[in-house]
Amino acid sequence: MTPRRSEASTLVGLDIGGTKTHAMCWRQGSVVAEATAGSANIQNVSLDAAKAGIAEVFDHLDAGAIDRVVAGAGGIDTEQDAQRLRAMIGVHAPNARIQVVHDSRLILAAGGAETGMAVILGTGSAVWGINPAGAEARAGGWGYLLGDESSGYWMGREAVRSTLRAFNREEPVGELGRLVLEANKVSSPDELIGLFHGATDRRYWAQQSPLVFAAHALGDPHAGKIIDAAVAYVLEALGDVSKVLGILGPVVIGGGLGTNVRLYQQRLKTALSAAGFQDIRFLEVDPVHGALFLAGKTDS
Repeated sequence: MTPRRSEASTLVGLDIGGTKTHAMCWRQGSVVAEATAGSANIQNVSLDAAKAGIAEVFDHLDAGAIDRVVAGAGGIDTEQDAQRLRAMIGVHAPNARIQVVHDSRLILAAGGAETGMAVILGTGSAVWGINPAGAEARAGGWGYLLGDESSGYWMGREAVRSTLRAFNREEPVGELGRLVLEANKVSSPDELIGLFHGATDRRYWAQQSPLVFAAHALGDPHAGKIIDAAVAYVLEALGDVSKVLGILGPVVIGGGLGTNVRLYQQRLKTALSAAGFQDIRFLEVDPVHGALFLAGKTDS
């Protein structure tokens, strides 16, 4: 479904994720420029790095006078969070109307839905929803220290934990452990401990989430348990949001894991359908396209 157009003459959309910042510029509803940079999410990078990421995408867009900016980012939990991001953006778009939302709202909008529930399954995870009365609710999205279950980082971490658990029990590490050891270029599972607590970051471990699905395809039962737990968490989080809002759909699923891993999609759709959730959609465009939808909604 194509998000409807905004009437703003020059609109910039920003999708500020855990690993990158994706920007797009529309003029009279048509895309004229696109840019990417490192993450500008201050939950993941320093304030200076965030400012540099914002500056980089605006420099590449070279949009000229900007009328509107719609920015979605993780960690937008309070008005203070939103204002801090507006200030960083305002340096590059001083005369623009700047709207800041949680990045899960971009997911729903990019799916062409005004109401419903959005699921982010990328480096991190979150569920957010809005009902026809305008009430909002969320589950998760607290960052990796408090949650991010079912995300890429969580799966990478669980793969390491599973390998270490087998090692401590003096059991074979299985296909999952073998893949984890190979990917990290270590010969013994106990070497993973120092590596995990060392210079590696969330993105490093999130990029190892495909190992879980590869091991599952090879019949590793430990990988299967991780996938089962991930699906169960999404089901629980959606259930929490659904209960608060009194809605069952649509459900728009985005993020790298949510849109690129077919097995994960199949498992999620089967579980959510069985639980009564309706109109389950997997995002087919980049979340930044949700900015065009949200701008059009607030302009109307």
